Amino acid sequence: MTSKFTELAIDCADPYRLAQFWCAVLGYEVRDEEEEGVVTIGSPLVPEGRSRPGPVPPTLTFARVPEGKTTKNRLHLDLNPTDTDQEAEVRRVLALGARPADVGQTGDESWVTLADPEGNEFCILASRQP
Repeated sequence: MTSKFTELAIDCADPYRLAQFWCAVLGYEVRDEEEEGVVTIGSPLVPEGRSRPGPVPPTLTFARVPEGKTTKNRLHLDLNPTDTDQEAEVRRVLALGARPADVGQTGDESWVTLADPEGNEFCILASRQP
C-alpha cells in the first residue's frame, strides 16, 4: 500500500492574496474558501484527487497564521515552464508579484530562485515538458 501526494498546505498572512498569486502562476483556480481564512486552489483540468487512483496535480491550501515567515523554506516548489523559455517565465512571474530571492546561490545554477509575495522561495527550472 502507498500514499499519493494530493495537497500542499502553506501557512501565510493573507490566504486570498497568496492564492490569487499562485492561481496566476500555475493556471489554477480557487476550489474552496473558508471563513476561517483557508483558501484551496487546484488545477481546473483535473478532478480532485481523492477518488483517482493515479497521480494528480496537487492542490495548494493557504491557511492564515499569526506569525510571519522568519527563515529559508525547508520545502519549496520547483516549476517547469511548459510553453515558454525560463527567462520569459521568470519575467512573467516577477510581473505577477514575485521577487528575486537569495538563498546562497553561486550564480552557476540552472534554475532561478524567486519568492512569492509572502517570501516563500520557489525555483523556476530550465524549460522542459514535465
